[in-house]
Amino acid sequence: MIDLYTWTTPNGRKISIMLEELSLPYKAIGVNIVKDEQFEPSFLKISPNNKIPAIVDHDEGVSLMESGAILIYLAEKTGQLIPISGHGKYKVLEWLMMQMGGVGPMLGQTHHFVFYNEGKSPYAEERYLRETARIYGVLNKRLGDEEYLAGDYSIADIATWPWIARYPRQRMELQDYPNLMRWYKEIANRPAVQRGYDVPNKVEEIPIPD
Repeated sequence: MIDLYTWTTPNGRKISIMLEELSLPYKAIGVNIVKDEQFEPSFLKISPNNKIPAIVDHDEGVSLMESGAILIYLAEKTGQLIPISGHGKYKVLEWLMMQMGGVGPMLGQTHHFVFYNEGKSPYAEERYLRETARIYGVLNKRLGDEEYLAGDYSIADIATWPWIARYPRQRMELQDYPNLMRWYKEIANRPAVQRGYDVPNKVEEIPIPD
Protein backbone atom coordinates (compact mmCIF):
# COMPACT_ATOMS: atom_id res chain seq x y z
CA MET A 1 0.00 0.00 0.00
CA ILE A 2 1.15 3.53 -0.83
CA ASP A 3 0.26 6.57 1.24
CA LEU A 4 -0.05 9.67 -0.96
CA TYR A 5 0.20 13.03 0.77
CA THR A 6 -1.33 15.52 -1.62
CA TRP A 7 -3.58 18.47 -2.36
CA THR A 8 -5.57 19.72 -5.36
CA THR A 9 -2.65 21.36 -7.16
CA PRO A 10 -0.96 20.50 -10.46
CA ASN A 11 1.93 18.83 -8.66
CA GLY A 12 -0.36 16.86 -6.41
CA ARG A 13 -2.52 15.72 -9.31
CA LYS A 14 0.50 14.34 -11.16
CA ILE A 15 0.87 11.55 -8.62
CA SER A 16 -2.78 10.69 -8.11
CA ILE A 17 -3.17 10.46 -11.90
CA MET A 18 -0.06 8.27 -12.10
CA LEU A 19 -1.31 5.94 -9.37
CA GLU A 20 -4.68 5.67 -11.11
CA GLU A 21 -3.01 4.92 -14.45
CA LEU A 22 -0.98 2.16 -12.82
CA SER A 23 -3.95 0.77 -10.84
CA LEU A 24 -1.77 0.71 -7.73
CA PRO A 25 -3.58 0.61 -4.37
CA TYR A 26 -3.07 3.82 -2.42
CA LYS A 27 -4.51 5.93 0.35
CA ALA A 28 -4.83 9.66 -0.29
CA ILE A 29 -4.04 11.86 2.69
CA GLY A 30 -4.99 15.49 2.19
CA VAL A 31 -2.43 18.10 3.23
CA ASN A 32 -4.29 21.41 3.23
CA ILE A 33 -1.65 23.90 2.13
CA VAL A 34 -4.08 26.79 2.64
CA LYS A 35 -4.10 25.92 6.36
CA ASP A 36 -0.29 25.42 6.42
CA GLU A 37 -0.61 21.72 7.20
CA GLN A 38 2.56 21.15 5.14
CA PHE A 39 4.53 22.60 8.06
CA GLU A 40 3.33 20.00 10.56
CA PRO A 41 6.28 18.07 12.09
CA SER A 42 4.76 14.72 11.10
CA PHE A 43 4.64 15.77 7.44
CA LEU A 44 8.13 17.30 7.53
CA LYS A 45 9.51 13.88 8.43
CA ILE A 46 8.27 12.68 5.05
CA SER A 47 8.80 15.86 3.03
CA PRO A 48 11.58 17.99 4.59
CA ASN A 49 11.01 20.74 2.01
CA ASN A 50 7.38 21.11 3.22
CA LYS A 51 5.96 20.53 -0.26
CA ILE A 52 3.34 18.17 -1.60
CA PRO A 53 3.21 15.59 -3.05
CA ALA A 54 5.04 12.95 -1.07
CA ILE A 55 4.59 9.20 -0.82
CA VAL A 56 5.36 6.38 1.56
CA ASP A 57 5.50 2.98 -0.14
CA HIS A 58 5.05 0.62 2.78
CA ASP A 59 5.69 -2.46 0.64
CA GLU A 60 9.17 -1.27 -0.29
CA GLY A 61 10.01 0.83 2.76
CA VAL A 62 10.46 3.90 0.54
CA SER A 63 9.57 7.50 1.38
CA LEU A 64 9.87 10.15 -1.33
CA MET A 65 9.15 13.81 -1.92
CA GLU A 66 9.38 15.76 -5.22
CA SER A 67 6.87 14.87 -7.91
CA GLY A 68 9.43 14.14 -10.62
CA ALA A 69 11.30 11.68 -8.41
CA ILE A 70 8.03 10.02 -7.43
CA LEU A 71 6.94 9.64 -11.06
CA ILE A 72 10.25 8.00 -12.00
CA TYR A 73 10.08 5.73 -8.97
CA LEU A 74 6.54 4.56 -9.71
CA ALA A 75 7.30 4.07 -13.42
CA GLU A 76 10.37 1.97 -12.67
CA LYS A 77 8.63 0.08 -9.86
CA THR A 78 5.95 -1.10 -12.30
CA GLY A 79 7.85 -1.07 -15.60
CA GLN A 80 5.20 1.21 -17.09
CA LEU A 81 5.04 4.68 -18.66
CA ILE A 82 8.79 4.92 -19.23
CA PRO A 83 11.03 2.72 -21.41
CA ILE A 84 13.38 0.48 -19.46
CA SER A 85 16.48 1.77 -21.26
CA GLY A 86 17.81 3.37 -24.40
CA HIS A 87 17.00 6.53 -26.30
CA GLY A 88 13.31 6.34 -25.51
CA LYS A 89 13.94 6.47 -21.76
CA TYR A 90 16.03 9.61 -22.05
CA LYS A 91 13.49 11.25 -24.34
CA VAL A 92 10.89 10.77 -21.59
CA LEU A 93 13.29 12.17 -19.01
CA GLU A 94 14.11 15.11 -21.28
CA TRP A 95 10.46 16.22 -21.42
CA LEU A 96 9.93 15.42 -17.76
CA MET A 97 12.82 17.76 -16.93
CA MET A 98 11.27 20.36 -19.24
CA GLN A 99 8.21 20.24 -17.02
CA MET A 100 10.14 20.28 -13.76
CA GLY A 101 12.47 23.09 -14.78
CA GLY A 102 10.29 25.12 -17.12
CA VAL A 103 6.57 24.45 -17.30
CA GLY A 104 5.93 24.15 -13.57
CA PRO A 105 8.09 27.01 -12.25
CA MET A 106 7.13 29.50 -14.96
CA LEU A 107 3.40 28.75 -15.05
CA GLY A 108 3.41 28.76 -11.26
CA GLN A 109 4.72 32.32 -11.33
CA THR A 110 1.98 33.22 -13.81
CA HIS A 111 -0.59 31.91 -11.35
CA HIS A 112 0.98 33.95 -8.55
CA PHE A 113 1.24 37.29 -10.32
CA VAL A 114 -1.60 37.14 -12.86
CA PHE A 115 -4.31 35.12 -11.10
CA TYR A 116 -3.76 35.64 -7.38
CA ASN A 117 -2.11 39.07 -7.30
CA GLU A 118 -3.31 40.87 -10.41
CA GLY A 119 -2.25 44.50 -10.63
CA LYS A 120 0.50 44.33 -8.01
CA SER A 121 3.38 43.97 -10.47
CA PRO A 122 2.65 44.81 -14.12
CA TYR A 123 6.25 43.98 -15.04
CA ALA A 124 6.01 40.48 -13.54
CA GLU A 125 2.62 39.90 -15.16
CA GLU A 126 3.99 40.82 -18.59
CA ARG A 127 7.14 38.77 -18.11
CA TYR A 128 5.41 35.56 -17.04
CA LEU A 129 2.56 35.84 -19.49
CA ARG A 130 5.13 36.16 -22.27
CA GLU A 131 7.07 33.16 -20.94
CA THR A 132 3.88 31.13 -20.61
CA ALA A 133 3.04 31.85 -24.25
CA ARG A 134 6.55 30.83 -25.26
CA ILE A 135 6.27 27.52 -23.38
CA TYR A 136 2.87 26.84 -24.92
CA GLY A 137 4.48 27.41 -28.30
CA VAL A 138 7.28 24.94 -27.56
CA LEU A 139 4.77 22.28 -26.50
CA ASN A 140 2.52 22.99 -29.47
CA LYS A 141 5.41 22.54 -31.89
CA ARG A 142 6.51 19.31 -30.26
CA LEU A 143 2.99 17.92 -30.33
CA GLY A 144 2.75 18.71 -34.01
CA ASP A 145 5.54 16.17 -34.53
CA GLU A 146 4.54 13.55 -31.94
CA GLU A 147 1.26 12.29 -30.52
CA TYR A 148 2.64 12.65 -26.99
CA LEU A 149 5.61 14.57 -25.64
CA ALA A 150 8.05 11.65 -25.80
CA GLY A 151 6.31 9.75 -28.58
CA ASP A 152 4.22 7.37 -26.47
CA TYR A 153 2.09 8.34 -23.48
CA SER A 154 4.43 8.58 -20.50
CA ILE A 155 5.25 10.25 -17.22
CA ALA A 156 6.28 13.32 -19.22
CA ASP A 157 2.65 13.82 -20.24
CA ILE A 158 1.35 13.03 -16.77
CA ALA A 159 3.69 15.65 -15.31
CA THR A 160 2.80 18.35 -17.81
CA TRP A 161 -0.94 17.93 -18.29
CA PRO A 162 -2.09 19.16 -14.84
CA TRP A 163 -0.27 22.45 -15.41
CA ILE A 164 -1.93 22.99 -18.78
CA ALA A 165 -5.26 22.16 -17.10
CA ARG A 166 -4.94 25.54 -15.41
CA TYR A 167 -4.85 27.41 -18.70
CA PRO A 168 -7.78 29.65 -17.61
CA ARG A 169 -5.67 30.99 -14.72
CA GLN A 170 -2.85 31.62 -17.18
CA ARG A 171 -5.09 33.65 -19.53
CA MET A 172 -4.25 31.27 -22.33
CA GLU A 173 -6.53 30.20 -25.16
CA LEU A 174 -5.84 26.61 -26.15
CA GLN A 175 -7.52 27.27 -29.50
CA ASP A 176 -4.39 29.27 -30.38
CA TYR A 177 -2.32 26.11 -29.93
CA PRO A 178 -4.19 23.38 -31.86
CA ASN A 179 -1.67 20.58 -31.34
CA LEU A 180 -1.51 21.26 -27.62
CA MET A 181 -5.31 21.41 -27.44
CA ARG A 182 -5.62 18.05 -29.22
CA TRP A 183 -3.18 16.48 -26.72
CA TYR A 184 -4.87 18.15 -23.76
CA LYS A 185 -8.33 16.88 -24.70
CA GLU A 186 -7.11 13.35 -25.39
CA ILE A 187 -5.54 13.11 -21.95
CA ALA A 188 -8.53 14.76 -20.27
CA ASN A 189 -10.69 11.93 -21.64
CA ARG A 190 -8.62 9.21 -19.97
CA PRO A 191 -10.61 7.64 -17.08
CA ALA A 192 -7.52 7.46 -14.84
CA VAL A 193 -6.88 11.17 -15.38
CA GLN A 194 -10.47 12.00 -14.50
CA ARG A 195 -10.27 9.95 -11.30
CA GLY A 196 -6.87 11.31 -10.31
CA TYR A 197 -7.94 14.90 -10.89
CA ASP A 198 -10.41 14.68 -8.01
CA VAL A 199 -7.89 13.49 -5.39
CA PRO A 200 -7.93 14.11 -2.46
CA ASN A 201 -11.32 15.75 -3.09
CA LYS A 202 -13.27 17.21 -5.97
CA VAL A 203 -13.10 20.99 -6.15
CA GLU A 204 -13.79 21.68 -9.82
CA GLU A 205 -14.53 20.09 -13.17
CA ILE A 206 -11.68 19.58 -15.61
CA PRO A 207 -11.76 22.65 -17.87
CA ILE A 208 -12.40 21.69 -21.49
CA PRO A 209 -11.96 24.26 -24.29
CA ASP A 210 -14.62 24.53 -26.99
